[in-house]
Amino acid sequence: MKDLHSGCKAVVAIAAASLSADPTPPAIDRRGYEAVEVVLSVGVGGITFDGTNKVEFKLTHSDDNVTYDAVEQKDVLGATVAAGGIVKSLVAAHAAAAAYRFGYKGDRRYLKLLPDFSGTHGTGTPISAVAVLGVGHDNPQANQI
Repeated sequence: MKDLHSGCKAVVAIAAASLSADPTPPAIDRRGYEAVEVVLSVGVGGITFDGTNKVEFKLTHSDDNVTYDAVEQKDVLGATVAAGGIVKSLVAAHAAAAAYRFGYKGDRRYLKLLPDFSGTHGTGTPISAVAVLGVGHDNPQANQI
């Protein structure tokens, strides 16, 4: 049996919360890891999303953790990247909880995932994301319990 556990580490990309406005995303430091898979979890929408009242998830990357640029399609697996690094958009009713995943294959050290809220969000939407860092340089990775 193959062992995924010993070669990866999970870090918070979006802290689990019911959100109705843009949070400040933490930087994800890839140092020591060759691969990143982001797992985004979205609960039932606090509002009915549409083209005006929406949430767009923007992925950015950086070499220095100061200047961040939007990712491009060539940097991402499993998602279509729209202008501004948008990897997922909530623009229609979101009646059931769902999980989404996409991979980063760019070469920058730092990443940030921002849920960008537009319009009016009177009720929050449960959102969280975890970045799974894989292909670690120093395996096995420590347990995280």
